[in-house]
Amino acid sequence: MKYYIISGEASGDLHGSNLIKELIKKDPKAEIRAWGGDKMKDAGATLVKHFKDLAFMGFYEVLINLRTILKNISYCKEDILKFSPDKIIFIDYPGFNLRIAKWAKKNKFNTIYYIAPQLWAWNERRIKKIKNHINSLYVILPFEKDFFEKKHNFPVKFLGHPLIDSINNFNKIYNNKKEHLDFGNKPVIAILPGSRKQEINKILNTVKEITVYFPDYEFVIAGAPSIDNNYYKSILKGVKINIVQNKTYELLSISKAAVVTSGTATLETALFKVPQIVCYKSSFLSYFIAKLLVKTKYISLVNLIMNKEIVKELIQNNCNKNSVRLELNKILDKNKSQEIKSNYIKLISILGKSGACKRIADDILKT
Repeated sequence: MKYYIISGEASGDLHGSNLIKELIKKDPKAEIRAWGGDKMKDAGATLVKHFKDLAFMGFYEVLINLRTILKNISYCKEDILKFSPDKIIFIDYPGFNLRIAKWAKKNKFNTIYYIAPQLWAWNERRIKKIKNHINSLYVILPFEKDFFEKKHNFPVKFLGHPLIDSINNFNKIYNNKKEHLDFGNKPVIAILPGSRKQEINKILNTVKEITVYFPDYEFVIAGAPSIDNNYYKSILKGVKINIVQNKTYELLSISKAAVVTSGTATLETALFKVPQIVCYKSSFLSYFIAKLLVKTKYISLVNLIMNKEIVKELIQNNCNKNSVRLELNKILDKNKSQEIKSNYIKLISILGKSGACKRIADDILKT
């Protein structure tokens, strides 16, 4: 069978790679073309476009890159027609994917959405596009099932969260390794600044100013695979912070605390039971528009799933060196750290059992 998979971000690359592995196990003769990243390529897909050329953060950034985005949409349609897949699988990335889905449905392709767009957060009107252009929809957050089925009368499938599998698989391998990351005797504070240059720049310019207040800790950046080390160094400008590439899970495994941008990384950090501060900064225009449109109380998946603030969120102007320093001191305290970890255990219990990727792959094969 032939599959065409479209993802536009690092988190989608991770989820896509695990899905590809399961599809190939079940369908060894599968042909897979994908928009994604190195993980999807390593899993067995032929990579069409890398997400580093697709990831534009915020409303303003999308606007100024609109010409490039439209060219990518045209190229994607042409490539799908040439490949003629049996199934097209979309992974999040709704601005791009829903445009392709509309065209694909008209052209009689089987359209499957894995990792549903977060319509519950903003642009709920997109539900009409989902209903009109998507044959099958999978959700990975427990509350999303009610959102789509009870509120919008659209059937979906919740078969667990694939990150459970990703981290369980990592732990099995990591625990048997003889060599782990080593930064000396100091406890580690991880910095997960995202995978887009805009967000990396804003977060690191804030975090680099507080390292001097924590001399007993080693700060380490989890470098994104699409970003060269020199980019991080150009922002740090002489501030000594270690950088590790493609070793986010290894880093979280040894971290005492973490400073994390919003997104999948907040949930990954929670699954490693690392106390965290969630930081988010964007351009003024993007933030202003987001404030008008986004309807959720929280920006981190951890708080959204639990429906309460169990990790501190520092957003836009509140994401400054004084606030980050204050909140970091709090989560390094033993009692606060234990409180956060206890909430993480409750979070993990509601995400579903392991084996989500296998169940989803099995279901896609039948769809």
